[in-house]
Amino acid sequence: MFAPISDRQAAIHPVRIAPTVLIDLMRAQRYGVEYQPIVALRSGEIVAYEALARFYAADGQALAPKPVFDALHHSPLSLYQVEFDMKRLQLEHAPAGEALFVNLDPDAYAVTADEPEEPLLNLLRQRAGLVVEIIENSDVSDAHLSQRLAHSFAAHGIRLALDDIGAPNSMISLEVMMEVDWFKFDRSWLARARDSKSRAALVHLIAFAQECGCRVILEGIERQEDLELAQALGVDCVQGFLYRKQFRSVAKARCAW
Repeated sequence: MFAPISDRQAAIHPVRIAPTVLIDLMRAQRYGVEYQPIVALRSGEIVAYEALARFYAADGQALAPKPVFDALHHSPLSLYQVEFDMKRLQLEHAPAGEALFVNLDPDAYAVTADEPEEPLLNLLRQRAGLVVEIIENSDVSDAHLSQRLAHSFAAHGIRLALDDIGAPNSMISLEVMMEVDWFKFDRSWLARARDSKSRAALVHLIAFAQECGCRVILEGIERQEDLELAQALGVDCVQGFLYRKQFRSVAKARCAW
């Protein structure tokens, strides 16, 4: 049996993923998906799901996603292959009738960005109601990749979200902000909102997004007081462990070789 994992769980395995574990993971495609609901604040209805990558060791124990992706970044082709297989799995098992949010690492996109064919783009554009979340990091080159990704996907009619706005060690590209349809604010704002300057920055960013016709999601909602803060801020949607009973999980492994 595969053990489910959540973002709040401590990593069961060490932060560094051993090459043998990574090879086995890719060979057997020990992948899974967790679908977390995105909830409209006013109505309380689910308006979309976010598909989150999950990975498993040979014994069925969950592997924390971040160390897996950190290790894959040392091999761009491996990162691309895992991203492609994961996106195919996420689309295949997505809840019917709802919009679907998927994360896309710009470094994976960059592998085929200059090729005549872009398989990831072609795969994702087949799914109606898809929103691609752009992950931005602290490196300037990441910002340039994010801009290229945003331009390319927007040109093909794929809606975009800017993920983890305000997360520690992240940066915001104004050019990317102009391309997206959704603003997703990182859970760290829940603590920072008690500080007057941080609260002012958040309020103005939300107002900017809504003035541009974009919708706003506040992540990390776990308690009733978090929900009350979201209501006070006037965000459109919320997401987090307050809704964990409505999470959906899929685990799948098959021998690829």
